[in-house]
Amino acid sequence: MSDFTCIPALLRKAAKILLSADHIERQLHAKGGSQNFVTDYDIRTENFLRENFARLLPEADMLGEESSDTHAVRIAEGLTLIVDPIDGTTNFMQDYRQSCISVGVCGRGTMIYGAIYNPYADAMFTASLGQGAFVEEKGVSVPLHVSSRDLCDSLVLFGTSPYYRETLAEPTFRTLWNLFRTARDIRRSGSAALDLANIAAGRCDVFFEYLLSPWDYAAGSLLITEAGGSISQMDGSPLRFDTPCPVIAGGKAYAELLSGGYLR
Repeated sequence: MSDFTCIPALLRKAAKILLSADHIERQLHAKGGSQNFVTDYDIRTENFLRENFARLLPEADMLGEESSDTHAVRIAEGLTLIVDPIDGTTNFMQDYRQSCISVGVCGRGTMIYGAIYNPYADAMFTASLGQGAFVEEKGVSVPLHVSSRDLCDSLVLFGTSPYYRETLAEPTFRTLWNLFRTARDIRRSGSAALDLANIAAGRCDVFFEYLLSPWDYAAGSLLITEAGGSISQMDGSPLRFDTPCPVIAGGKAYAELLSGGYLR
């Protein structure tokens, strides 16, 4: 098996591109869908990662948000790096400082390594299949464990699927209203990858979003399972890494979210 220990160091180097950002609004480009944008920094970061991964992990294909056709990458047939160069682009555009770089490694359809780096907090989340999940902050690495809180005591994280608001806003906010009446409180960060990392760390309890792309959840999905949690599509079926799908995740409260009639 390939050695993926090079990935965290590479993400730290790539993050210097984000941290150097200036006048982002002058380097903004529209993508397909409502409120879907890409900045020159997204493209520069992805290109940096692609060039370095080609050297460090030449046997791996790469599925990147800004430059790949998901149908051209055969996820189930080899080693694939699933990359989001800046998860939370709208946050990044507005200097909200809740963005990250996410890299998941998929081996023949199974997630085997994941890393999520929040450069603003200098927090590196990593997970290896069968070896647990960890976060390194301020030079200290600690293992991750999902929470054991019930849904009534949970902090609920969610995404609004803003590129599909015409069809998904109504079910999203109906679900959110039902959960708000049940749970302790709700939060919207604008970065699904960071949300999943915080679920894995036990800081929050459940997450849902009605449609996400594989680069949004690839790394985070392994963080969740290695931290003892659960993640799936909204009907409980396994996640897809070759096409977008709905996502729910959590610790103990995941089961109640899945079966409690909130997702409709």
